[in-house]
Amino acid sequence: MAESTATVAILRTSPERVLADYHELMNLAGYREEIDPEAETALKINISWHFFYPAASTTPWQLEGVIRAMKRDGYSPARIHGCHNRTVVIDAHLGERENKHLDVLQAHGLANVHLYESDDWIDIREAVGDLTKKFLCLNEVYPSGFSIPRRFIGENIIHLPTVKTHIFTTTTGAMKNAFGGLLNEHRHWTHPVIHETLVDLLMIQKKIHRGIFAVMDGTFAGDGPGPRCMVPHVKNVILASRDQVAIDAVAARLMGFDPLKDLKFVRLAHDLGLGCGDPARIKIVGDRDAAEQNWQFDGPFKEMTFAARNQHRIYWGPLKKPLEWSLKTWLAPWSYMASVIYHDLLWYPLYARSKAQRVMKSPWGRLFSNWANARPDPEGRGYPPDQWGPPARLAIDPSHFLEGLRILGMALLESPEWRRPGGARR
Repeated sequence: MAESTATVAILRTSPERVLADYHELMNLAGYREEIDPEAETALKINISWHFFYPAASTTPWQLEGVIRAMKRDGYSPARIHGCHNRTVVIDAHLGERENKHLDVLQAHGLANVHLYESDDWIDIREAVGDLTKKFLCLNEVYPSGFSIPRRFIGENIIHLPTVKTHIFTTTTGAMKNAFGGLLNEHRHWTHPVIHETLVDLLMIQKKIHRGIFAVMDGTFAGDGPGPRCMVPHVKNVILASRDQVAIDAVAARLMGFDPLKDLKFVRLAHDLGLGCGDPARIKIVGDRDAAEQNWQFDGPFKEMTFAARNQHRIYWGPLKKPLEWSLKTWLAPWSYMASVIYHDLLWYPLYARSKAQRVMKSPWGRLFSNWANARPDPEGRGYPPDQWGPPARLAIDPSHFLEGLRILGMALLESPEWRRPGGARR
């Protein structure tokens, strides 16, 4: 069974005090007892979409707040770095620019690591030994094994997810944020057993990392068929915890879900003692009233997109037998290209602006639009109104379509199925 208690910190925030609030939040959650200052710390940035869309990816003030908090508490910037993964349909280099992450890292002089650009990956059996015998599914998904980044061994990791729903896992957060970083290629093979996969990955993290912490941004929160095509809302909360299961459970409850009933990955991890997924046994520190909110989100399944419905049909429905096999062959790039065409070249131009219009007029939307010029107040608490931009809209111009076409080509040419060992294309 899971340990009897876990602690999750939650605060309500605003642009005027968000940096000070992140510092308070992290200390309320005990991050200095978890994150060893003598070890390297990876800030695992979440990019669910390379184009900016509210709630989809790590916010710049989230990244800024965490870095400032660590520097204020004596952590050396030389031992902190940004950390990115990618998929064949997400360009992390474009994403770190469009979501303003690169601006933050460069302003603080931090190293910036793109894991997939390194050849230094280690076989999982060498990395964790007999722990592989406890895996729920990964031995069956990858009978020949798989590799994880060698640099993760002995590092701290701080996950930077956002509060949002997900078409495969109902909600996504701290546990899901490890998905891209730990699995190098063929991650889509795990989709039929995605809940079990997240539990296996948490086991791996607990084995290899010096410390694990999560800081979750709910200034924007996303409802609907996430992690991309959502309805964004302004919710003004931030969360942190040393317990990856507990923070996902609390975030799920805020969105209106029962974490042990509605989230299989939380229930499995809780039952295996990897964390606490029972809200009744989670200690809330900070703003307890904020934790009692129920946003009554519709969730990801009420109004699914065309792409989401067909993904479900392929992995769990009537298209499983006729199509799923192709995703493990050289034919797999058809699915990557279909995703790019639908999400980048159709959904975003047609729907993103109207769905995000309301929240882009909020203080957070205005702050994002002026991020390049925004400066904190002299005390470093946050960003006063004179640092926000005018009400903003998502920019959709010819350059968007050119980027979409470039990513379409990337999805084909850089797919693992079209590469031979050593990186050569077929």
